[in-house]
Amino acid sequence: MLIHPNFDPIAFHLGELAVRWYGLMYLIAFIMALILGRLRLRLSHVSAQGWRSHDIDDMLSYGVLGAILGGRFGYALFYKPDFYFVYPVDILKIWEGGMSFHGGFLGVTFSMIVFAYRRKRMWLQVTDFIAPIVPAGLAAGRFGNFINGELWGRVTMLDIPWAMGFQGAINEDLEWIASHPLESSQWHLLEWFQHYYMLPRHPSQLYEVALEGGILFLLLWRFARKSRPVGATSSVFLIGYGIVRFIVEFAREPDNFLGLLAFHLSMGQWLSVPMIFVGLLILILSNRKNKRLPSTRLGS
Repeated sequence: MLIHPNFDPIAFHLGELAVRWYGLMYLIAFIMALILGRLRLRLSHVSAQGWRSHDIDDMLSYGVLGAILGGRFGYALFYKPDFYFVYPVDILKIWEGGMSFHGGFLGVTFSMIVFAYRRKRMWLQVTDFIAPIVPAGLAAGRFGNFINGELWGRVTMLDIPWAMGFQGAINEDLEWIASHPLESSQWHLLEWFQHYYMLPRHPSQLYEVALEGGILFLLLWRFARKSRPVGATSSVFLIGYGIVRFIVEFAREPDNFLGLLAFHLSMGQWLSVPMIFVGLLILILSNRKNKRLPSTRLGS
């Protein structure tokens, strides 16, 4: 079994300012968005739509605001509505942690609607531009989760070579042993825990780096290199992310305050299902219309 390095959450100091790894991952994600966005401008069918470098800067500003607000409010709504209904001011305490990808996705979606309206573009034209860029940011965020030693995976058997112990999961490990006496005995995990004080778990954060980040990025980047019907690239992102997240959730530890929901599925899986269906619907409609945008921006 591998052991999580238990990194110091602070990457370095700038005078009295402590720069945390998770914040650094956000910065890396934004820098990658700028770089990848400019690379997309080199594609003839993209530049022919009237996209310019200043559009990327503006979209990033909208996207950052949407991601932060949507991620925080989504976490409060989807994961802890009872708590934040009683303590609504705590929603503003972002430094205490608690962000939802699906909430952030909705926030970015809304911010892109506003951006599209102000620039007189089709909303799906905007999301088609940013969809191939998003997985790189997701990879950075998930790697930040790994560095922080959070959002670890479910308990697994010792004979899996890449199984990893997380020191921060000791309370969850004890709860698992108490609730799974048969598996603890059959997999010899009780003796292991008594010796190492941690259980082998899936490093699900790294699964997400590889799948949500690497595989989805390569798929979308290749798909978007050619001119596609409006909405097609966005739909591939929705379908791809929804499927990948649904699969990874089988290896990821559910939030201890929620557990598994109906049909033994996690909240992340239930939130991914509508993404897949909406993506399929957009894909069908976009291919029926088969509308491409080979020239300058709409409405100008």
